[in-house]
Amino acid sequence: MDDHASRGRSLTGPDADADLFPPRAFEPEQLEAGRLLFARECRFVAGAADPAALPNADLPEIAFFGRSNVGKSSLINALTGRRMLARISITPGRTRQINFFALDGRLMLVDLPGYGYAQASKGAVKSWTELVQHYLRASARLRRVCLLIDSRHGLKDPDQPVMRMCDAAGLSFQLVLTKVDRLGPAARAEAAESVAAELARHSAAHPEIHLTSADKGQGIAALRATLAGFAEAEAPRAAVAQGVPRKIDRNVRRAAVATPRQPR
Repeated sequence: MDDHASRGRSLTGPDADADLFPPRAFEPEQLEAGRLLFARECRFVAGAADPAALPNADLPEIAFFGRSNVGKSSLINALTGRRMLARISITPGRTRQINFFALDGRLMLVDLPGYGYAQASKGAVKSWTELVQHYLRASARLRRVCLLIDSRHGLKDPDQPVMRMCDAAGLSFQLVLTKVDRLGPAARAEAAESVAAELARHSAAHPEIHLTSADKGQGIAALRATLAGFAEAEAPRAAVAQGVPRKIDRNVRRAAVATPRQPR
């Protein structure tokens, strides 16, 4: 548990507006690599309502998961700079399939149906739950689950089974606090410290927590930088497998190398 978030560091004083907890500055090369990647084309690939419809794309996958109305679609749109890429609804539970978006042919963004509330039958909710569980356990290309948590409410009971499932599967997950613009500095620090304490109990949890606001753009550049590291870490392996040398941009290479070790 040594590499979990330290409880001794806080988001008070000069760190009150930090994009990560524990606070850490990104190198300019990392931020630029993230900006360049997420400025590229991002297109809808598939919407899977059952396991047979899951695409067989050879791209590293980043899944976005969380309670209904936590802001998944808004965050994906903010990351890609596109307002309508992922559908946003004021009605919780409207995402009823797994949606796949290919980013520059290098990274797959996966929008999972929310859990905890939905205006649907129990049978439909059960079907979505089984689909998501199948995907999380079976996808060989899944590199990280971004578990979104509303910063105003913190971790709730419905989040616990997701974290336990990731622990059991050895599937790396990272908490992303959303809507932090709606909290003052003291409340924001309290929210980050509270979820960090809970993460210490989970073996698959990444030690860093992203703090974001899709509306205000806070933390978006930092999250882009983190996710860009997965695309570039995968590129050398793909090139070797195909027997084709691939030249990687110097800034991007530095970003990938500088990313902290990521548990799997």
